[in-house]
Amino acid sequence: MRFDSPVRVARPALDVLDQTRLPHEEVWLSLRRVGELCEAVRSLRVRGAPLLGVCGAGGVAIAAEELGVADAILQEAAEQIADTRPTAVELRTGAELALATALARSPRDRADTLWTFARDYLSRRRDEDARLASLGAGLLDKGSVVLTHCNTGMLATGGIGTALGVIRVAFEQGRLSHCYATETRPLLQGARLTAWELKQAAIPSSLVPDTAAAALLGTGKVSAVITGADRIAMNGDTANKVGTYGLAAVASRHGVPFYVSAPRSTFDPGCPTGAAIPPRFRSPHEGGGFRGQRWSPDGLGAFNPAFDVTPAELITAFITEAGIARPPFGSSFRALLAQP
Repeated sequence: MRFDSPVRVARPALDVLDQTRLPHEEVWLSLRRVGELCEAVRSLRVRGAPLLGVCGAGGVAIAAEELGVADAILQEAAEQIADTRPTAVELRTGAELALATALARSPRDRADTLWTFARDYLSRRRDEDARLASLGAGLLDKGSVVLTHCNTGMLATGGIGTALGVIRVAFEQGRLSHCYATETRPLLQGARLTAWELKQAAIPSSLVPDTAAAALLGTGKVSAVITGADRIAMNGDTANKVGTYGLAAVASRHGVPFYVSAPRSTFDPGCPTGAAIPPRFRSPHEGGGFRGQRWSPDGLGAFNPAFDVTPAELITAFITEAGIARPPFGSSFRALLAQP
């Protein structure tokens, strides 16, 4: 399985790799309807905050093909797409930027404009990943051992990746000796996706059961924890895949640096603190089995949050394509976001 991106902008469709089928099957979906795109996002067939930005932009282009280019039609489609996964701010960002670009053009040019915008959005994402990864790799000393959570590589961004992009470049530079990846229950994005990407890149790595991550940090073997983010509030509180908060707390207890790696589009200027990020829960059914296999009694409920919010005081620094943001985050974020 060799490809350079899990999404292809191929008018009149957005072709996406079905990530629920990895690592054993490579299945591509040709999305030609807004409803199909929303289902793919909702079911995590396509996932990863930065990649969702591309899908948001591509979704508005799909709407123009399927439904037409009238203002009200595109506005409604953009809102439908954005609401599919509200935690990941980049889905809304991509859809709204595409919408604004289209509405600034005459109706006859809108469809062409939207497909061009989606292709350019993916290209920018790749460039941003490369800059971010290079800056982040410089934070690691030679021979570092890193722990990462969930999936933040090419499968999550369309480029080299955010946290996993840092890990890849650090390995290429001789700064990284080993990467530990959490399994990331209950959908196993770490065990299925990150482990697959690490193997493809020939990076020495080990899988860590989620319940063993704290013990690993307690051994003193880990040089740094690097994760991605779904949304970053302006005080530095960060929403990410559930389990991130626990890793940050244990890393702080043992003096291990905790880095969040994300493009500036993940920062939400309208979100002052993590308290403004509404909780989101997935089906209790996911907690008691995987795919067709069940191991819990039928009818048993489950506490199954999709993400948690890591308090800013547990985060050492943020790695972005425009630079490294350190405390105090309020002023460092303003400086980052003010850059062109």
